[in-house]
Amino acid sequence: MLANRVLNISPETLTKMATTIDPAMNASNPAAASPASPTVASDAESSPLLQRRRTPEDAADYVTVSDPVIHADGMNKYTSFRVDCRPPLNDPSTASATAANNPVDVFLQNNPGQYSSVLRRYSDFLWLYERLHKEKAGAIVPPLPDKQAVSRFSPEFVEDRRRALEKFLRRVVLHPELWAAECLLTFLRADDVGFQHAKNTSKMEDGNGGSNHGGVGGESMMSGSLGGAGAFNLAPKNKAGIKKWFSEAKTTFSGDLVTSPDDDLFDEIERYVEALAIQMKRVSAQASGLVRKSKEIANGLFEFGLAFHQLGQSEGEELGAKLQLVGGTADRLSSMAAQQAEAEFRRLEEPFKDYIKIIFAVKLALNRRQEKRVSYTALLHEIQTREINLNRLRMTPGGEAKAYSTEMSLQRYQAAANVAQEEYAECSQRVLREVDRFKREKAEEMKLVVLEFIKLEIEVNRSMERAWGELVPKLEEGSIDVGGGGGMNAGQQQHAPQPTVVNMPPTQLPPPVPSSAMPASQPMYSNVPAVPVSAVDPMSSSIQYRDNNLPGMGL
Repeated sequence: MLANRVLNISPETLTKMATTIDPAMNASNPAAASPASPTVASDAESSPLLQRRRTPEDAADYVTVSDPVIHADGMNKYTSFRVDCRPPLNDPSTASATAANNPVDVFLQNNPGQYSSVLRRYSDFLWLYERLHKEKAGAIVPPLPDKQAVSRFSPEFVEDRRRALEKFLRRVVLHPELWAAECLLTFLRADDVGFQHAKNTSKMEDGNGGSNHGGVGGESMMSGSLGGAGAFNLAPKNKAGIKKWFSEAKTTFSGDLVTSPDDDLFDEIERYVEALAIQMKRVSAQASGLVRKSKEIANGLFEFGLAFHQLGQSEGEELGAKLQLVGGTADRLSSMAAQQAEAEFRRLEEPFKDYIKIIFAVKLALNRRQEKRVSYTALLHEIQTREINLNRLRMTPGGEAKAYSTEMSLQRYQAAANVAQEEYAECSQRVLREVDRFKREKAEEMKLVVLEFIKLEIEVNRSMERAWGELVPKLEEGSIDVGGGGGMNAGQQQHAPQPTVVNMPPTQLPPPVPSSAMPASQPMYSNVPAVPVSAVDPMSSSIQYRDNNLPGMGL
């Protein structure tokens, strides 16, 4: 049920948010693009590699997550999303083409034309994520976007989460092991009442231990991070769940687990995944550093261009114009470098981070198999203990009632062990299929990421080289008067007539000053040229004369 107080986000705001996060949307929707400088627009149009590439999950574009709405109900504040599933009808004329383009979209083949539209919040997606781990144990469930405690209602974060949730849902729909999960159909089609009932039912099953093992005890409630092994998950609060949890913990610590012919293969897979995770973390860290350096280069070119613009304005004339040309080219290269950094983030850093999350999902799938193994082993130990107790009670006089109760419990545990054995085998086979699919798909995905990164670097560097090359002829045109000689070029300065004794103009001497204008205290010399009074600074003169009236100073 929706709250009464609703904060709507207009489509224009969403368009601006999407354009800010993904500038490649400007090319697909010019009307919604924000105003940009002509240089940036031309660079974006001439660089198709900077646009968003099509990913495998885009094949399920009939599943969308849109229209985020922030609800405020007292102290409870959350964001809801509209989830639409509109698989197209099967057209016989395009059936072959659809099968060729989307050979793994089994959901589309089994649900043609079944439209649905519901409202879901992040906690509902989290419920789907946890239920997929329970219903399809051993499957590599696509990762969910991370939680965030602060700024989770900002437009940028809401749009990032919307895109990540849409990507998660499309991956689940295309997943060969998850597309038919009951919880997925409930998530896509159930109304508010039905969906809440499904969530309450699953919560009761988790709290009561479930019914998978005939009432003996089911799987414990998974933690929020789903990172722990079965024996270390949160224990149920009921008596049967606590007993089962303690039994599995004792089995885990003892290390006496049931063996299978595939144990060596799974040990090899675990070592491979651990080594892959370490290497991918290193590669991701280097990719992040590369993107950071590209941003620093963009900022440095901007400051460089600004400095040359200011220098050109102070110089003026031809030199100033050419300095401003250098500044304009640097500013254009700054825009290119900024686009390069954004493209590297989308094409290199973001896929590597997503790859690390997928590797963590593989670890969770292996942990689910280990949980099934521990559960099956714990049941075998319980069966062995009850068989010993049953034989002892049968040999004890008057213990027929207890022997009968123990025998019934033993039968229930044997039935639960049979179910656990089937689940363990099924989970093991599913993990093997998933790991094989993970290696194939991620190898192809990694090849595309590396190739597109190389093409991006080639394209951007060619554009930068072309920009510098266009600047060189403009700077070589004419010449620059570095001395500010009124625009005279170097050739004129070279052939200008040099002054000689003949053509040198006579020096203009100051007119003589009459003797009456001289001060009375200054002595008169016939061989010293007269100096104008205004030309003499008495405060700076190095010759000081004494007064003639002083005794002993008469000449």
